[in-house]
Amino acid sequence: MSEFSHVRRIDVMRSKLFVPADRPALFPKAMASAADAICFDLEDSVLPAQKAKARDLLQEFLASEFHTRKVILVRVNQVRSADFAEDISVAVSPRVAVVALPKLQDPWEIRDTTAALQALEKMRNIEIPIGILATIESARGLRLAASIAAADERVVGLQLGFADMFVSLGIRHDDAMAAHHVRLQLRFAAGEAGLPSYDSVFVNFKNEEGFMREADLARGLGFAGKSCIHPSQIAAANRMFSPSPEEIAAAMCCVDAARSAAAEGAAAFALDGCMIDLPLVRRAEHIIDVAAKIRLLEQSD
Repeated sequence: MSEFSHVRRIDVMRSKLFVPADRPALFPKAMASAADAICFDLEDSVLPAQKAKARDLLQEFLASEFHTRKVILVRVNQVRSADFAEDISVAVSPRVAVVALPKLQDPWEIRDTTAALQALEKMRNIEIPIGILATIESARGLRLAASIAAADERVVGLQLGFADMFVSLGIRHDDAMAAHHVRLQLRFAAGEAGLPSYDSVFVNFKNEEGFMREADLARGLGFAGKSCIHPSQIAAANRMFSPSPEEIAAAMCCVDAARSAAAEGAAAFALDGCMIDLPLVRRAEHIIDVAAKIRLLEQSD
């Protein structure tokens, strides 16, 4: 059995709330929110002069007593940066499930991060390996996204970052065709590795309609969730990336019909005027599984 077989996978991450690590007053509010995941940020939301302080504050918080079923992530600075080594040292904690790596350009950055994680985990007797959420934010990163996703078994998903990518290329932030093309490429890259993909932030947190429109487009391409930069976006993300009651009911009918068909020796069968085979049955099983995990998560909250 691979040592990575016990890497904590992300069961449900419909909403991931970013919290600047230099603003400790926001920590308890974030933890009390309905977000599936909290990502403490040491990167773009923290000024260079504040990064050392942010690390100290985050380290103190991670060492404190708290209980949560939320996925705890830490976004470190870019692998090539001067801050990376100290960031990753803070991030390696029994409280942290996943490290979010920004601005990835090459698979070797994943492998270097894995080596750093392994060394610190061994030193600190952390038994469950920390996962890596790989963030794609450039043309090169997008071209190599499939290789990045497959670079190491610690990678638990691909995340999209539109802002850096579009600004660097001179693409308008509201270019729907370009955004669709990028989302589809990222989804294929993640799918090739059997991983989920997560959508970028929507910066205008007062525009709920725009947020929901983006979330709907992402979910239509098979994305599993979306980043949030403000608590007001959490409810919409959770709603948009949850199976609807109608989807759950249809999935249960599909699975029940598949069992009946299998008992009669049939792999394919007709249901409501459509031919159903194994890929569609597996999709229905996935919907039921996600719905069950969401129910458990919400009951615990």
